[in-house]
Amino acid sequence: MALIAVYDACVLYPAPLRDLLLRLAHAGLVRARWTETILDECFRNIAATRPELDTAALARTRQLMVAAIADCLVTGHEPLVGGLELPDPDDRHVLAAAIRCAAQVIVTANLRDFPPERLKPYGIEARHPDDFVLGIVALAPGAVASIALQQATALKSPPQSMAQLLDTLRGNGLVRTVAKLRELLGTVVE
Repeated sequence: MALIAVYDACVLYPAPLRDLLLRLAHAGLVRARWTETILDECFRNIAATRPELDTAALARTRQLMVAAIADCLVTGHEPLVGGLELPDPDDRHVLAAAIRCAAQVIVTANLRDFPPERLKPYGIEARHPDDFVLGIVALAPGAVASIALQQATALKSPPQSMAQLLDTLRGNGLVRTVAKLRELLGTVVE
């Protein structure tokens, strides 16, 4: 059975990272979960920092995300929020969702907001997306390399080479993952 992971808004914000994380889930390498609140935060931040993006297109992206990943939306977690303690109270809903869906991992770039001592009682750990994806690469290197190739091939507007996509993912924080993918893909990246 695949690892259950709650994706925090910060890892769904950058489109290339979001695309890779969704592709990993769609391939069955992870059971990705999130809430409407997580999506609200993600898409509110995208709209605020990228006002040139069409709001209808953003709404469509959100709908496609939910449609692409079976059983991705966590519900019924709200009653847990008030009893949780985290450095940033605004992140309690993420931990509540992880508890509710029995996730083993919260994938977030904001590790300081999810201290291990606050997560351990629930059997949950926070992982940076680089560590998370690298762990999946270790378990299924060929599958992840294939997924990265599919992602690069799917980019049409503008088109990107595999090397360009890897550079972008590296810029999104996947430093060690990209190094491993370059090793796995070899001449495909050149």
